[in-house]
Amino acid sequence: ELVHLMENRETPVYFYDMTLLADTLDKAIASAGQYGYRLHYAMKANHNEKILQTVSIRGMGADCVSGNEVRAALENGFRPGDIVFSGVGKTDREIKFALKAGIFAFNCESLQEVEIINQLAEKMEVRAGIFLRLNPDMDAHTHDKITTGRAENKFGLPMEQMQSFLHHRKDFKNIEWLGLHFHIGSQITDMAVFKDLCQRINEIQDLLETKGILLPHLNVGGGLGIDYENLETGRITDFGLYFETFYHNLKLRAGQQLHFEPGRSLVAQSGIL
Repeated sequence: ELVHLMENRETPVYFYDMTLLADTLDKAIASAGQYGYRLHYAMKANHNEKILQTVSIRGMGADCVSGNEVRAALENGFRPGDIVFSGVGKTDREIKFALKAGIFAFNCESLQEVEIINQLAEKMEVRAGIFLRLNPDMDAHTHDKITTGRAENKFGLPMEQMQSFLHHRKDFKNIEWLGLHFHIGSQITDMAVFKDLCQRINEIQDLLETKGILLPHLNVGGGLGIDYENLETGRITDFGLYFETFYHNLKLRAGQQLHFEPGRSLVAQSGIL
């Protein structure tokens, strides 16, 4: 069938199986829904407009890493209150655009970023929801170039900087601290890695609780891998096992909402180059 479609076309060309995409999205949403988990599609995986619309129509949120991704999310049906803005290089212009749009939250990578968002929000007379992205200093056991949760990686605040934030957080009058954010790497297929992440988060939450801090949200990012070796038998990732791993190992507090940011695991198998 693909050979027939390729007649009189130049290459390279991407083909997307929209039925498989829909089935994958529906299974992910149903699996997460068993536990009341919230999903935000990581748009860096694929920002094709038809794919974005297929995701947004199902009520899923968006995880963006640039101002233009925030714009694309809004233009393709994602609700502002379901959008999170991640990334280490947010510019003032992008932050102001996201604040004006009324997005749900910024995933903050540094104390300097928190300070800047607070200053811009104050000038605009709004409050900004933030998650602090912490570096849990743990190995995801994947390729060195796609690991983001070790101490030597550039992503996230080291634990000692969280202590500094706790000391100064009352100075940030235009910041609403919603929760903690983690993302330890990509293409993770060993559930033991996510169990270790859960244990690390449990320890951090216990520490915060001793200080009288209970956060309404947690965001554990994405990173769930897909099976590139068995493209037919493993066409849809085992979302049930993935979410079940967090359910059995992560100790959520009463009323605490858990968020995920899947990307590759939602869209990769439906695309052919």
